[in-house]
Amino acid sequence: MLRVRGGAAAAALVVLVMGAGLSGCKKDALGSEGPQETAAGGGGGPALSAVDSLAVKGRAPKTGYSRERFGTAWADTDANRCDTRDDILKRDLKNVKFSDGKCRVSGGVLEPDPYGGKDVTFVRGRSLVDIDHLVALSDAWQTGAKYWDASKRIALANDPLNLRAVGASANRSKGDGDTATWLPPNKAYRCTYVAAQVAVKKKYGLWVTGAEKAAMKKVLGGCPGQKLPSGGNPTQAPGRFHAK
Repeated sequence: MLRVRGGAAAAALVVLVMGAGLSGCKKDALGSEGPQETAAGGGGGPALSAVDSLAVKGRAPKTGYSRERFGTAWADTDANRCDTRDDILKRDLKNVKFSDGKCRVSGGVLEPDPYGGKDVTFVRGRSLVDIDHLVALSDAWQTGAKYWDASKRIALANDPLNLRAVGASANRSKGDGDTATWLPPNKAYRCTYVAAQVAVKKKYGLWVTGAEKAAMKKVLGGCPGQKLPSGGNPTQAPGRFHAK
């Protein structure tokens, strides 16, 4: 019988455990990585099931809404010294180029634009790529955010879970539409898009209208294995940030 010294046995155990962890490792659909596609199949996927956890109410009046109620645009709430817009561009573009260190994105390519389905080249200063709030801030205002404190509104406006770099052309037809009134022209992205909206509304406790819930279930019913994205930033921004 071969005897192994204690130190060698411990080292072998560490190697085996690490190897098992790496082979079984799988990235979660974290907001910081962007909404993830999931193959359909197996009934009752988490995104479809999560729709029923959302409260259903009518939209509150838009009275009092302004972008400033959600703080300064693209605040660096995660304190990485890059503003939120550049963080999302770095995450979602390919072939990224910088004009200032590793923060200010000057160029890159959306391959493809998730909303339009075609490649879009980003050049800073040209409005071909937008950063979209998947749950529009005006929609959020009318479905609960008007009653929040400023810290939570700032968090929502800068949460990677709620942000995606998209082609400007398709995005600007959206306005503050919810699932019942607007979906990406690229049908292949609709399940991912709606799942992300469900995730954001669930995370922040926003409600949906009856028509919105029905539309969410209709889309996700066609991809019942679609997972619910998670992660992103905390739902309260650091105290140094303020909004009107």
